[in-house]
Amino acid sequence: MTEQTPQVRLERAKEASRATAALTSDDKGRALEAIARALETHADRIIEANRRDIERGREDGIGDSLIDRLTLDAKRVQALAAAVRQVAALPDPVGQVVGGHRMPNGVSLEQVRVPFGVVGAIYEARPNVTVDIAALALRSGNAVVLRGGSAARESNTVLVEVMREALAGAGVTAEAVQTVDDFGRDGAKALMHGRGYIDVLVPRGSAALIETVVTESTVPVIETGAGNVHIVLDESAPDDWARDIVVNAKVQRPSVCNAVETVLVHRQAAPRLIPLVASALQSEGVAIHGDDIVAGLVTQVIPATEEDWETEYLSLDIAMKVVDSLDDALAHIRRYSTGHTESIVTTDARNAERFLAEVDSAVVMANTSTRFTDGGEFGFGAEVGISTQKLHTRGPMGLTELTSTKWLARGSGQTRG
Repeated sequence: MTEQTPQVRLERAKEASRATAALTSDDKGRALEAIARALETHADRIIEANRRDIERGREDGIGDSLIDRLTLDAKRVQALAAAVRQVAALPDPVGQVVGGHRMPNGVSLEQVRVPFGVVGAIYEARPNVTVDIAALALRSGNAVVLRGGSAARESNTVLVEVMREALAGAGVTAEAVQTVDDFGRDGAKALMHGRGYIDVLVPRGSAALIETVVTESTVPVIETGAGNVHIVLDESAPDDWARDIVVNAKVQRPSVCNAVETVLVHRQAAPRLIPLVASALQSEGVAIHGDDIVAGLVTQVIPATEEDWETEYLSLDIAMKVVDSLDDALAHIRRYSTGHTESIVTTDARNAERFLAEVDSAVVMANTSTRFTDGGEFGFGAEVGISTQKLHTRGPMGLTELTSTKWLARGSGQTRG
């Protein structure tokens, strides 16, 4: 890829999107299988490039959470290949009939799913996103233009090369996968201002990155928000559910957006649950930022400030607060939530249903870990991101979320009077 301007890449992606839109479901399946095999074949090459990114990241002091997101080892490369195969096995959304009817004059109307065209993505230190978005875009008949950021520069360069080579070998135009990484900020700017070339742009990363893309873009953007995620431990929460769900939601992978950041505990359950849950968290190395009641029940608590209720830690830190009622918990979530994921632990069916109905987030749960907010876990194979806005989609974005619709009208000579 030696073109000297990002505009040329966008133009080639637009041209390629016409070819990808015409691919059959079998064509797309074979192309994705070729990508999966290529990832496995070139795993050592990918891991070596990733090692250079990690070394540079540590030298630059980018932080443990970003290092975790950046890392590709043999297990994660195999997981990438498996995710591509999962996407290939999913039903092809293109051509699906969404609705339709026959007009009184006999004209038949049909609303069908069609590809967007060109999907753009801007993201940070997440080489897995390079593969996930490309696979989802191709399966839904789109071309893709990627801007993966400087932290994963070496990894993304190799991943894009491997995917383009695989596409060419499968008889699909390699121009369907483009990167503008080598143009730096100019590449990102081209994506944000690519009217007529970029049909939809998806940012993934820090709140600052997402805010920049949302405010500066002149193309349609699907916002994937930060995850200030809450779990409410209701008065009736069983000890083992409360402990296991909170620990899993915080510790299983703390650097991701669906990890819990704040735990709200009903006052009547506080003496019972807080020592139990806090001890389990602390045994896993979690630092607890708590209010005065929490500090009175647990040792080694960091006094919580207003900033803690607003913070997406993405680390082994958690905020913990006692609330007087479910009403107070809902009010806290309304004030501080980013609209990503919230969960309640309770055996009170009315409280569970009220929580599910009243919390206005992309994913709302009862009695389960917030870590399940994930395209793979939801059965999408992979995800483009988790949308926290309400148009055009909300929650984990899979194949159907990368399509639009068009109306087909079939008549027999009708004219409008």
